[in-house]
Amino acid sequence: MCGRYVLKSRMAQLMSAFGLVEEFRVFGPSYNIAPMQFAPVIVIGDAGRRVMRPMRWGLVPRWAKDETIGNKLINARAETIGQKPAFRDAYRHRRCVVPADGFYEWKKTGDHKQPYYIHRRDGEAFAFAGLWESWRDAADQPVETYTIITTEPNALLAPIHNRMPVILTASEIDDWLKADADRAGEVLRPSDAEALCAEPVSPRVNTPSHDGPDLIDPIDDMPQTLF
Repeated sequence: MCGRYVLKSRMAQLMSAFGLVEEFRVFGPSYNIAPMQFAPVIVIGDAGRRVMRPMRWGLVPRWAKDETIGNKLINARAETIGQKPAFRDAYRHRRCVVPADGFYEWKKTGDHKQPYYIHRRDGEAFAFAGLWESWRDAADQPVETYTIITTEPNALLAPIHNRMPVILTASEIDDWLKADADRAGEVLRPSDAEALCAEPVSPRVNTPSHDGPDLIDPIDDMPQTLF
C-alpha cells in the first residue's frame, strides 16, 4: 500500500514537470502527507488542460452515506478498479495524477517495522496514478477526495512490501488522464526499479504530525538501495 508520501518541489518545478498553466498557491512543502489530509491533485479541467486543485486523501464514493469510508479507501488495487463498486465509475470518468517527490514504506523485521523513503535517483518529482470523486455532505457542499492506485512491487520494493504505488512516466500521464479506460489501464504496472532508490529513515515519520526535511534523511547519512 501507499500510506504516506512527500511533496517538497516548488510550484515552478511542478508547473514545468506537469505542464500546468495556472499556479497553485494553497499548498506548501510537506514531508509526511497522511490519509485524510488535503494535498494537490492534477485533473483535466474544462478547457482540456491540466489543472491542480486540493483534494482530501481517502476516496468517498458518490453513493456513500458516510464520508468516513474514505479512511478505508486511501488506495485502490490496479487489478480490481474496473470491478469494485467504490472505484469503477471513477476509473471510467474521473482519473487523476497525484504529484509527489517520494513515498514511505515499512519493512517488517520480526516485531520491528523499518520505514524507508523511496524516491527517484535523479531527485525529480513524479506522479502517482489516482482516482477522484466529488461527494456531497449534509449541507450539500462538494467534498473532493482521491485515492492512489497500487500494483505489484518492482525488484526494489519487493523486499520491503508486497505492493507499491503506480508511478507514471511523463509520457503515460496523458494516457491515464484522457484515454478510454482500457487504454488507460495499460499504464498500471510496476515502475522501473533502476530509476528509484530506497533509504532507511527515522521512525519519526510514523507520527503524522511530524513534518520537515529531516524525515527523509537516511539514518546512516549514506543512501542505500536494496539491490
